[in-house]
Amino acid sequence: MMAESLDMESLLTSFKKFAIHGDTKATGKEMNGKNWAKLCKDCKINDGKNVTGTDVDIVFTKVKAKTSRVITYEEFQKALEELAPKRFKGQSKEEALLSLYKLIEGKEPTNVGVTKVAKTAAVDRLTDTSKYTGSHKERFDETGKGRGKGGREELVENTGYVGAYKNAGTYEEKTKSK
Repeated sequence: MMAESLDMESLLTSFKKFAIHGDTKATGKEMNGKNWAKLCKDCKINDGKNVTGTDVDIVFTKVKAKTSRVITYEEFQKALEELAPKRFKGQSKEEALLSLYKLIEGKEPTNVGVTKVAKTAAVDRLTDTSKYTGSHKERFDETGKGRGKGGREELVENTGYVGAYKNAGTYEEKTKSK
């Protein structure tokens, strides 16, 4: 019996994670139809053969209260009982349900990585410093490392000479030689 209660614990955890997914106001006590469908898809309950998106929607509508738009954890368990024999044909109701729980246990919504940095060709092309032209080119050295301030601003040498003057520092020699 211990194993059963353990399963239930991680099942509840998964239920909560999916219930609050994408909804900042959600408490994790109820799950809407969208997240129920997502759970079924992410946990491979919806396999496209035995259980389709339509089945998932029908079961959701069947277990929820008439006027409600969400299901509670209890209704969620009822829904799983409905789907289990469909998903695992040829297993007894209990076996099928256990197999279904195993699919869901410890799972969480998969788009946890949706905001990952897209390392696509476009990004590579745009961040390839060797292809920069004009003044942008001067901001990076040959290795593509930024030059910092030196690449952005004209650094002024306060020597007292004009920028293009070639004989800087030769005045003393001229006066000595006279």
